[in-house]
Amino acid sequence: MEDVTAVPDSRSEAAGPARAGRRSLAVALLSGAVGAAVVLLATRQEWSGGTATVAGGEFPLTAKGSDVTGVPAALAVVGLAALVAVFAVRRAGRFGVAALLALSGAGTIAAALLGTSDSSALDEKAAEASGDTSAVVDSLTHTAWPYVAAVGGLLILLAGLLALRYGRRWPAMSGRYERSGAPRPRRPAATDPDRPEELWKALDRGEDPTGA
Repeated sequence: MEDVTAVPDSRSEAAGPARAGRRSLAVALLSGAVGAAVVLLATRQEWSGGTATVAGGEFPLTAKGSDVTGVPAALAVVGLAALVAVFAVRRAGRFGVAALLALSGAGTIAAALLGTSDSSALDEKAAEASGDTSAVVDSLTHTAWPYVAAVGGLLILLAGLLALRYGRRWPAMSGRYERSGAPRPRRPAATDPDRPEELWKALDRGEDPTGA
């Protein structure tokens, strides 16, 4: 019997990377957008609490994430902008923006975790409440919101890593336009054979006024 060797279909071979690119694009967009939204939401919530000793007794104090540190929210905005900018650049520029996106996520995680042990915002409030600049907050407690912000940073980091790995397969915003960016040449206006001056002008331009 004749040995028949199967020939791989080039279209099916190319479909695999294309599907991987589409899936990574969808995951990156979703994780980046959700991560930034989670971080911005978490920084508006209560992160820590405690009490300050005043003349009348114990005075309760609370601090939001934005009071503790503004870094996570700022990096979330940077990451969201980088996620959009990934589609506006190509090649080395896309790699650089993807790296910025990943670094924004990593920085958000670090800043949020550092905020779990930061009492400076409550110490300032304790000093204001007691009138003593050396006063510090007592019975310091923290909520789960800093960790929620860290999870949002993890999603941004995931989007950046996907952009670094698969970004070269993603489309660009300018893909529908000409790559050179040069304007298309204008077609010469039609010459009216009934007007002799138009014939002379066409000859001066090097055109054939009798051509169809």
